[in-house]
Amino acid sequence: MGEHEIVQEGDPRCAELEAAGYRVVAESWAVRLYDPDRELLESAVRRATAGGLSIRELGPESAALLHGLEKTNESDYPYTPATHRVVGDLASVRALWPEYRVFGAFDGSRLVGATAMRSHEGFGDTRFTSVLATHRRRGVAQAVKAASILAFLDIGITRFSTGGAAANVGSLRANESLGYTLTERWRTYQL
Repeated sequence: MGEHEIVQEGDPRCAELEAAGYRVVAESWAVRLYDPDRELLESAVRRATAGGLSIRELGPESAALLHGLEKTNESDYPYTPATHRVVGDLASVRALWPEYRVFGAFDGSRLVGATAMRSHEGFGDTRFTSVLATHRRRGVAQAVKAASILAFLDIGITRFSTGGAAANVGSLRANESLGYTLTERWRTYQL
């Protein structure tokens, strides 16, 4: 076995690893959304815009703004062997396009939140959602995620997926508020 073993909760290997002296050092989750409620999504966007934000899709010309947001938030991302995000340089952010569609929230001219989603195996799959610390717990994550889901619904995608570290309870709750349901939990074991 390797330094870390990542096993889905409920797998018989969990008991085997624990009996062998492995301990859980991190946990993660996956959520899915099927046939979302369009009104619920639209209301998440409306709440953010009523609070003074503008929500819109970003093109590659916004790569520098997105890179700045991501670098500011990089240290806030939970780091586990199963879930971690390394932002990289500006070129790596530019490389998101055209595979990903990116949606951002602006407070005036300042990008305060963003999410990146792509079509993958029939799902709208979220790569990340990022919100400045000054704008968290204000519905920004829900708004940008809702905007991305609405855009993907418009092109016929009705199934969505994402995941994250259990340490980031806010991310899980933001997704659940849009109708995502928890489908998997994972444990990272270390000897």
